[in-house]
Amino acid sequence: MMHATPSTPCDAPARYRIIIAGRLDSDWSLYFDGLDVTPERRTDGTIVTVISGTMQDQAALHGILSHVRDVGLCLLAVEREEVGV
Repeated sequence: MMHATPSTPCDAPARYRIIIAGRLDSDWSLYFDGLDVTPERRTDGTIVTVISGTMQDQAALHGILSHVRDVGLCLLAVEREEVGV
């Protein structure tokens, strides 16, 4: 079995961007634990929604991803943003 060694600890707070297909309005922020919910138009004209904010650890991230799954949203990407030390 291979083991990966992350460059940053997974149990530390980090900022994430979760990109889903389609448009959600900012009222969804409450459902996603107060994270920012922002629709964006891509250069190809498609609309996506970015759910972003700081999460306490990867368990919190997985909780948000469970919400995405539970309402049947189409997950396009999850990006971890580097946070300055």
